[in-house]
Amino acid sequence: MAACRYCCSCLRLRPLSDGPFLLPGRDRALTQLQVRALWSSAGSRAVAVDLGNRKLEISSGKLARFADGSAVVQSGDTAVMVTAVSKTKPSPSQFMPLVVDYRQKAAAAGRIPTNYLRREIGTSDKEILTSRIIDRSIRPLFPAGYFYDTQVLCNLLAVDGVNEPDVLAINGASVALSLSDIPWNGPVGAVRIGIIDGEYVVNPTRKEMSSSTLNLVVAGAPKSQIVMLEASAENILQQDFCHAIKVGVKYTQQIIQGIQQLVKETGVTKRTPQKLFTPSPEIVKHTHKLAMERLYAVFTDYEHDKVSRDEAVNKIRLDTEEQLKEKFPEADPYEIIESFNVVAKEVFRSIVLNEYKRCDGRDLTSLRNVSCEVDMFKTLHGSALFQRGQTQVLCTVTFDSLESGIKSDQVITAINGIKDKNFMLHYEFPPYATNEIGKVTGLNRRELGHGALAEKALYPVIPRDFPFTIRVTSEVLESNGSSSMASACGGSLALMDSGVPISSAVAGVAIGLVTKTDPEKGEIEDYRLLTDILGIEDYNGDMDFKIAGTNKGITALQADIKLPGIPIKIVMEAIQQASVAKKEILQIMNKTISKPRASRKENGPVVGVTISQVDEETFSVFAPTPSAMHEARDFITEICKDDQEQQLEFGAVYTATITEIRDTGVMVKLYPNMTAVLLHNTQLDQRKIKHPTALGLEVGQEIQVKYFGRDPADGRMRLSRKVLQSPATTVVRTLNDRSSIVMGEPISQSSSNSQ
Repeated sequence: MAACRYCCSCLRLRPLSDGPFLLPGRDRALTQLQVRALWSSAGSRAVAVDLGNRKLEISSGKLARFADGSAVVQSGDTAVMVTAVSKTKPSPSQFMPLVVDYRQKAAAAGRIPTNYLRREIGTSDKEILTSRIIDRSIRPLFPAGYFYDTQVLCNLLAVDGVNEPDVLAINGASVALSLSDIPWNGPVGAVRIGIIDGEYVVNPTRKEMSSSTLNLVVAGAPKSQIVMLEASAENILQQDFCHAIKVGVKYTQQIIQGIQQLVKETGVTKRTPQKLFTPSPEIVKHTHKLAMERLYAVFTDYEHDKVSRDEAVNKIRLDTEEQLKEKFPEADPYEIIESFNVVAKEVFRSIVLNEYKRCDGRDLTSLRNVSCEVDMFKTLHGSALFQRGQTQVLCTVTFDSLESGIKSDQVITAINGIKDKNFMLHYEFPPYATNEIGKVTGLNRRELGHGALAEKALYPVIPRDFPFTIRVTSEVLESNGSSSMASACGGSLALMDSGVPISSAVAGVAIGLVTKTDPEKGEIEDYRLLTDILGIEDYNGDMDFKIAGTNKGITALQADIKLPGIPIKIVMEAIQQASVAKKEILQIMNKTISKPRASRKENGPVVGVTISQVDEETFSVFAPTPSAMHEARDFITEICKDDQEQQLEFGAVYTATITEIRDTGVMVKLYPNMTAVLLHNTQLDQRKIKHPTALGLEVGQEIQVKYFGRDPADGRMRLSRKVLQSPATTVVRTLNDRSSIVMGEPISQSSSNSQ
């Protein structure tokens, strides 16, 4: 074997006889010339993008150079490294096998994980939701038919607690893919927009976000196109929301220009894939002759429901594929299958575009039939059944103590700023909801994402001072499109049924899109927006645009766009069309229940009362029913009746008994059943002491102290022995025998204010 003339110890290159060198873990070889090029291009390149008062620093070429593409994006002292690697041999899976993983590291926040092993274990909800946002931002820009295993890893290098890392990760993924040789039609740019005191702020800090009425993430593509939207809002007006999107798109273009500049300086050349998995035009043409009329008949038969329509289409599929196999015996099985899919999609879309009709007979803006029901089961704290067409969701509400809220560990709090969470919505999608059989396992990414969206929709109307933890569960019993928005509607009904004083009812709806694209320019030349889409309209369409809110404004939005970008104009029209539909749904919901019940139900489970300590002197009492609360109140009053605070006179002197000696002072009681309070070393004597024993104080000893009321900040009793060492005249109060003394002379008991 030929010796490697280059630094094998650094590059970890493995010589392949006298020929090329192979990077470990890779399935393509590099010639010696390419290895030199790797070294010569190893210098770091960077650009900076100004975003209002924020600066985005993008660099590449220094870290993770064996990846197809890598980049570090930094804002302030928060930095994220993103790598992209894609195989050159196609995947056996007939789809785009893209995996995006965003991982947080405790070390980035200067912490050690708090679990038993003290290392990162599992994946948090925040990591999964951020991975989904990145995936939705980059997936639409891969070429059609690019079925090659691709992995994008986002590694949090440092977090300053000020600048959020999730938006940086989207930009990092865009840079890594753009600088790689992976076929990808980017770049994209992403920003977060907040509204603070009426001002639109780009990439607000965590502190600024705490007072923002909007949390909007916009991912934009070149030519001011929008490729992804994700938002939660405090019921803001539609016009404010739309303006925020426009502001966000403007700043995404600046990021895109910076990435394009970096790509130009680097001189990126994209690889040519072995094959793009698209069916041959000849097979598609023949499929069109065989199946077009039969598919048209199914898609215009308005008597079909989801199941019967799917069965009819599958029957045509099987017949067509048999004929295609006879006609094209040498064709790849994928080409046969995909040819039918192409034709079915084309027929379906042409009916919408040309006839303005949908497969269930509705026009483009009509809702499916909506029905609502509440108070489903008497033992539940709140429940509702929401039905929209063949989408059916059962929502329940459960109250529990404040202690039952979600507790974030120190690492998650340091990275994400998430604190205790007393409202949650959990979404479940069992396989029977779509007439399927499957494993009923733990939460998957899709369920987590849908539940998070419905939770965002409802959170703004939940009262902030509600004394209990609220859990809404949404179980999808039937699904034919838009189950997450049905969960928002059903959750709103269940909350009102439970007596939670929400500020307004919430409804949500999904808007679809069917476009016609100019084959030469690649631009949209015609389109139709569809209100309240079916599952098949989502599958065959170009967008799933979910929006939720009240009659007044918007609380949540999520746009999954399958195209490499859509114009702002279409997004604005989708928001307007959704707002009209949302109000129609709210009118129907109001017929079932229009406002929260005046009081909570007395049908909670009969369990014990929970007492949780809020701080040193405050306790929270949770009882599942009013009767249990009354019983708990009587019990607490009984055990504490001997500890009721006696009225003390400001400025009076009392005899206190020492109950404990501490390094910082002594614990004293002014009367037997009183909770002991600390008399600090600084208040024991005119002289400075380090320990009470320096004064000869002992447990059980009685001393004179002066009372100065309670601290207005924390309510603690303020006592001092030091002030009594001055010769000033004092009034002595003795609580044990209810007698009072002034300068040693007794006075009548009636003149004392003690009790």
